Amino acid sequence: MAREKLEILYEDNHIIAINKKCKDIVQGDKTGDEPLSEKVKAYIKKKYDKPGDVFIGVPHRIDRPVSGVVIFAKTSKALTRLNKMFQQKGEEINKIYWAIVRDCPRADEERLTHYLLRNEEKNRTNVFDKPKGKAKEATLEYRLLSRSQKYFLLEVKLFTGRHHQIRAQLAKIGIPIRGDLKYGAPRSKTGGGIGLHAREISFIHPVKQEPITIKAPVPKDDNLWKEFEKMVEA
Repeated sequence: MAREKLEILYEDNHIIAINKKCKDIVQGDKTGDEPLSEKVKAYIKKKYDKPGDVFIGVPHRIDRPVSGVVIFAKTSKALTRLNKMFQQKGEEINKIYWAIVRDCPRADEERLTHYLLRNEEKNRTNVFDKPKGKAKEATLEYRLLSRSQKYFLLEVKLFTGRHHQIRAQLAKIGIPIRGDLKYGAPRSKTGGGIGLHAREISFIHPVKQEPITIKAPVPKDDNLWKEFEKMVEA
């Protein structure tokens, strides 16, 4: 069975960026489905006619039902430096997501800080307004970018990288993401996945030490995403 063609957003000798589809997993899990990391390895092996094993490092991940930009390291040097950057965050790395919600947000712009506690058994995150036990502080900012007849498009900037952070924090303030049944959306999304897209990532190149920004087009098979993208870029 032939693999689907990867949508490559950027590639050089050290890193490769892919526009992930919502059905893909970044790394292998208990489902046994082929992860995106293996698809990237196969692509590199074929393109460059590489003998033996191909090195691919995974410095970060996005949830399976989420689409958008994912960075992979093609060398161990790039992986080490990217790992450090993603762990430290700060000025070296900046992640922007787009989120579609059905309910009107309570403000056009807002900074949210909550305390998140991961429930491994249910694979979800519980959200608290105040510090509680082992819950970790989580901060994001959202702003309203556009609106359609029934939905609202938010731009979300992450300041921490917690499990299901955007999904859980937006649900906590009463605006669950489109199709995200786990966090209170009323119905699933046609075509699968949820209305969350890793739109853009900016960082300092781990080897060249130059600023780089990679932007991921929205899913082609979703008319609402395409409608919003046209509105924003008009």
